[in-house]
Amino acid sequence: MNRLLIAFAFAFALPAAAQDLLVRNATVHTAGAQGTLEGHDVLVQGGVVRAVGANLAAPAGTPVLDAKGRPLTPGLFGGLTGLGIEEVSGEPATVDGGLALGNHMPPLTGVWRPEFDVSIAFNPRSAAVAVNRVEGITFTVLAPASVPGGSFIAGQGSAVVLDGRFDAALEGSRSLFIALGSNALPLSGGSRAGQWMLLDQALSEARPSFNAGTHGLLTPAGKVAFARYLGGGRVVFQVDRAADILQALAFARRTGMRPVIAGGAEAWEVAAELKAAQVPVLLDALVNLPSSFDALGSTLQNAARLHQAGVRVAFSQGGDATHNARKIRQLAGNAVANGLPWEAALAGLTSAPADIFGLSEQRGRIEVGQVADLVLWSGDPLEVNTLAEQVWFAGKPASMRSRQTELRDRYLAPEGALPRAYSGR
Repeated sequence: MNRLLIAFAFAFALPAAAQDLLVRNATVHTAGAQGTLEGHDVLVQGGVVRAVGANLAAPAGTPVLDAKGRPLTPGLFGGLTGLGIEEVSGEPATVDGGLALGNHMPPLTGVWRPEFDVSIAFNPRSAAVAVNRVEGITFTVLAPASVPGGSFIAGQGSAVVLDGRFDAALEGSRSLFIALGSNALPLSGGSRAGQWMLLDQALSEARPSFNAGTHGLLTPAGKVAFARYLGGGRVVFQVDRAADILQALAFARRTGMRPVIAGGAEAWEVAAELKAAQVPVLLDALVNLPSSFDALGSTLQNAARLHQAGVRVAFSQGGDATHNARKIRQLAGNAVANGLPWEAALAGLTSAPADIFGLSEQRGRIEVGQVADLVLWSGDPLEVNTLAEQVWFAGKPASMRSRQTELRDRYLAPEGALPRAYSGR
């Protein structure tokens, strides 16, 4: 970070000016209808974008930063993650993303718990949050995991803002997560057909007319939770195979659910059906090899083909998405290298996920009225060698320190009388 930016960040420590800001002479990637604006200014007052234009006047007392033409974007989406609900993957006491109440298979009474909501366990002080925040990630969607002893209806999750607040869940973003395909076979009697049979049973139980017997899948609270998603609730189907995607679309039509496809390794094969149903896809643009029989049609052109067909595309990593959410920019950059337009790739990290999870009125774009969650970059934000120079939440500068930067500073500092481990940094 250069000295000008450091001085600017320290100036923001003053509470009176904490939510006001004028970024001057930036390449403003709005991720909205205005597209990219060269040499433009962004005025923030009270934590909200009040104006975007050229040569804006700075109100009295408003700190001004000359971006010198560098890119300014909305804060980036981290994908579907366990940020704040998973600290150390190998230490069960720090992992809160999955519910395992027993190792029994359905249909035992009360086996499925769609009322489980991982957002309640969110810890904004997690070291993983800061590690990803300093690289431009300002919001993520907490996704529950289907685990042994649980069910393939994993539970509910919400979008959270990563500014350090405890009440981080964003209103209107709550979603139900359902895992389908081969990964869910151990939880569905070993058959994909069993998944739809059990979902139909849960659907019947959630209806008011259902007379509960001894083999109910849902608890009373579970029935209420599941019913909430019928007739308009957002449901994330975590699924890869084209045939399974079509089954998910058919189920959503019958139930009135608003489906989102996550994973979607073979989504491009059913792009026309996804477009017709106006169903978005959250995908990992680096998936190009058949990691399973569900993903034989994997291709690096998945995002480009979906976009060309008119499907809304956003990004979410597979694998270690939680601790490496910051690498999501690489997904977008590789999608551009394989045919996705640059602006669409940026949208897949900003406005698209905001739209998908009901946040578009407040986040995902640099437009008048939006919350000023912003990132100033050293260069093209989709290039791996670009750094986030400063992150703002509602106009307030975020600390650009994390556990990783502290370790870097400790072990790059000259060694004193004591070893570096005793430096107190």
